[in-house]
Amino acid sequence: MSAHRPGTSTTRPDASAVLMAAYGLVVYALFAVVFVYTIGWVEGLVVPRDINEGPGASTAVAIVADLILLSIFAVQHSVMARPAFKRWWLRIVPEPIERSTYVLAATAALALIIWLWRPLPAEIWHVSPTSARVVLYVISLAGWALVLLATFAIDHFDLFGVRQVLRNLSGKSPATPDFRTPGLYRTVRHPLYLGFVIAFWAAPTMTAGRLLFAAVTTGYILVAIRFEEHDLIGVFGSRYRNYRRQVPMLVPHPRRHGHPHPVDM
Repeated sequence: MSAHRPGTSTTRPDASAVLMAAYGLVVYALFAVVFVYTIGWVEGLVVPRDINEGPGASTAVAIVADLILLSIFAVQHSVMARPAFKRWWLRIVPEPIERSTYVLAATAALALIIWLWRPLPAEIWHVSPTSARVVLYVISLAGWALVLLATFAIDHFDLFGVRQVLRNLSGKSPATPDFRTPGLYRTVRHPLYLGFVIAFWAAPTMTAGRLLFAAVTTGYILVAIRFEEHDLIGVFGSRYRNYRRQVPMLVPHPRRHGHPHPVDM
């Protein structure tokens, strides 16, 4: 959600605004690197160590360790996104870098998963024919592409804190949350989450470790959607309720056109 209204300030940005802009850009760069690495880590492509490789551990220890890592990410991602936390957090963190700080924490939590993940290499399924494996890789990578497209369909740079610090640098007031009407969000309410689900489950080889990762993150997504939509109803009221009635959550189906989609995390 974003509506950009030019501010009226013409003063030259002070040192704090420059530092906050630099901070926001560095955080975005770190996020981009970790996100791209995560794709390779999940898919087993290019990166030196993927989800099925790493320090050995017994099955029980690996499961517990991996669940703790996923829980850290889930708690960080959900708690820091809640309005009550944001109100408290803004007493400590300047508003222009609030979103960038959230992104930094999420990036750190994701990097922690990759760093400390304990593999569970037992195969749940393995697709042997090369052509079928290629198809599954394409579907999975298409899920990642959908994630990226969903961010740009709304406001990619606002979502990751860049626009906020640049607006502050130019002396503009923060953008006002509002409804938008991107095409993807007329098909499902959460195409970004749908992309993740596709990417995680379309596996040519599904190991126990990737299954654990896919199952827990999918469960988190379903819970997170409930919290997120509760917050959106609090902001937009009946407009979001109407949108939710008309547009499916994750699974597309024939319907009439929905209302514009407000975006938040």
